[in-house]
Amino acid sequence: MNTATLFKYWGEVRQALFAALDKLTDSQLDFVPYPGLWSLRETVCHIAETEDGWLRYYTANRYREDHFKPEDYPTVASLKKLLTKVHAETETQFAQDADTMMEKVVQLPWDAQTALGWAVWHVLEHEIHHRGEIFLMLGMHGIEAPDV
Repeated sequence: MNTATLFKYWGEVRQALFAALDKLTDSQLDFVPYPGLWSLRETVCHIAETEDGWLRYYTANRYREDHFKPEDYPTVASLKKLLTKVHAETETQFAQDADTMMEKVVQLPWDAQTALGWAVWHVLEHEIHHRGEIFLMLGMHGIEAPDV
């Protein structure tokens, strides 16, 4: 699969995530399905943080010092804006010669190396995983998840 096709698919994944978020009220964002698990809000922040962390920090061989704090994103709109901003940075990062970039081997902060393309796939798979958790939490609210 070439990078253009991969990013098109990622866009579709993100659209379904946004469709799920659009079904929620701001007050539902703090729902925690079980004590000790993340809230809906924390899960969305984690999706954004993982994309930003892996693609702009870890693959540049440095740890991320700051984090997206859930309390800074009180609304569905603010969470969607965060996800949009982070993903726009990813798309800009891969705008020039993306297929070559995907093959580039990068050093990770924990003394490992990987192809940048592996990191992209990892982040996409991660988003799909957590999107599924969000879909499940919608069901716990009696809300039908988007059809994917």
